[in-house]
This record gives sequence, structure tokens and C-alpha cells, in this order.
Amino acid sequence: MKWIGAALLGGSLLLPPFLAGDFYINLASQILIAAIFALSLNLLVGFGGMTSLGHASYLGVAAYLSALLTSRYGFGHGTAALISISGTVATAAFFGVIALRATGLGFLMITLALSQVLWGLAYRMSNVTNGDNGITGLTRPAPFGISLDSPVAFYWFALIVTTVAFLMMMVFVSSAFGSSLKGVRDQSRRMAALGFNPWLIRWITFIYAGFWGGVAGLLYVYYHKYIHPSSLSTTSSAEALLGVIAGGSGTLGGPAVGAALVLLLKNYASAYVERWNMLLGLVFLFIVLVMPAGIVPGVTRLMAALRGETR
Repeated sequence: MKWIGAALLGGSLLLPPFLAGDFYINLASQILIAAIFALSLNLLVGFGGMTSLGHASYLGVAAYLSALLTSRYGFGHGTAALISISGTVATAAFFGVIALRATGLGFLMITLALSQVLWGLAYRMSNVTNGDNGITGLTRPAPFGISLDSPVAFYWFALIVTTVAFLMMMVFVSSAFGSSLKGVRDQSRRMAALGFNPWLIRWITFIYAGFWGGVAGLLYVYYHKYIHPSSLSTTSSAEALLGVIAGGSGTLGGPAVGAALVLLLKNYASAYVERWNMLLGLVFLFIVLVMPAGIVPGVTRLMAALRGETR
């Protein structure tokens, strides 16, 4: 049943270019970007037990580096992407050394503080980042000579990257290292007694999550062709965290579903409701009360219960 659901979901992702207009294709592209970002955060929250409120740092660093290298320093998109991801990974490695000095609430507050530092720098260093005006006039890459300027072409590109990201993260959490990560999450002292290094396991996961956050940042700046300090804000991190929790942390499909829900509410509810954040809060509260483990685990349990009653 699980594989049938995965096949139906995968098949539905192939439909937008054939059945929808440009608006919905663009919306689907945004959902794919948000899904990668939420899945990368889920490596920390769901599988590592490390709740972070600063994950937007990696999206913003990758996006800003790519924008600056291509628009100001004349680098090609391929070279800029490699440098941007390398810079993002280095940032994650450095931030991880600082943040992993604490756990629980302390870890959350340190990640929040570090992201706020970057957010402040993006506003203050206007000679570099153009401050509140952001960096405009950016272009999209053309991999293998294929232009990504049309909504359909960019959607296929985002879908391929999202599929690779999903598979790579699935391999990561299903591996022996992923099992040790879950062990550290649940029984850190016992894992240390068995000879594992909990800090190193968490640090590697922190870096890996930062890597995929950077990939989401590249897609983000390619899609919008614009970058603003708000991409580094606490709001960006909080929306991703809401998506992870609402969809089901510690699952692979949950964060993608949760990210889609947040993005759809953000796009549709804001058009009709001035205080759409309040509506998002009410939806989140409903999910927590009705499905405490998240949408995907809740629906899975409901389907299992229905099958049991049918039999």
C-alpha cells in the first residue's frame, strides 16, 4: 500500500505541465523547492532530534553567493553553483561546531541567533548585498544548453533535482549511519557507551542538512531571479519547521506534504485573508490536536484502521 501511494504521488508530479497553466506550474515549482528545504530540515528535527530555527541561513547563503558571483563577478552558473554550495557547507560546518555545544532549547536558540546575525549582515552590508532592495536582474542557468526560462522547463529541472534530493536523503537515513543517528537521537548516552561519537554524528548530519538547504537556495534564486534579506529571516525557518511538524517529522514524505500545505495556505489564504498567519496557526493547531504525529503518519494510521475494520 505504501508503494502504491508513492507511485500515485510520483505520477501526480508529472501532470502539472500537461494539465495546468503557467500559474499552477510555477506554484508546483515553488512547492518542490519548499519540499527540498523542509526535507533537509527534517534530517535535523525528525531524524536527529535537533530542532533548529536557523535553517534559512543555508538557503540564504547559497542564494546570495550565487547571485553575487553571477551578477557582479561574472562567474558562470556552473562554477557559481559549486562555489555557493561549498560556501554553504563551510558555513554549516562552522555553525555546527558552535550550535552543537548545546542541546534542546539551547541548540534552538543558538541556531536562531546565528541566522539573525546573517540576516542583519544582509541588511547592513548594502554595498555588497544591496540591502533592503535586494539583488535583481539575475538569470537562470541553461544546463546542457537547455533554457530554463519557461515555467515548464524550470518545473522539470526542479522535479529532477527534488527527486535526486529525496533519494539521496532516503539513502542517508536508511543507511547504517542513519541508524546510528536515530540511536543518538533516542539514547545518546547508550550510543556513547557503545563506542559511537554522538557529537560527530550530529555534526555530519548538520553539514549534510546544510548542503541540501543550499541546494534549495540555488533553486530558490534561480526561480525568483531575485534575492532579498528576508530569505534569511526567522519567518523562512519557522515556515519550514511548521511544514516538517505538520507533515510528520521523522518521515520522508511528511515534510514534503507539510511544506506544500504551508505554501498553498501562504499563496491562497493571503489573497483572501489579511491575517493569513492566523489561519495558518489555526490549521497547525488542528493538525496537532487531531494528528499529533503529523498528516502523513496520521493518514497512514487511519488507513490501517479502516483496513482492519473492513477485514
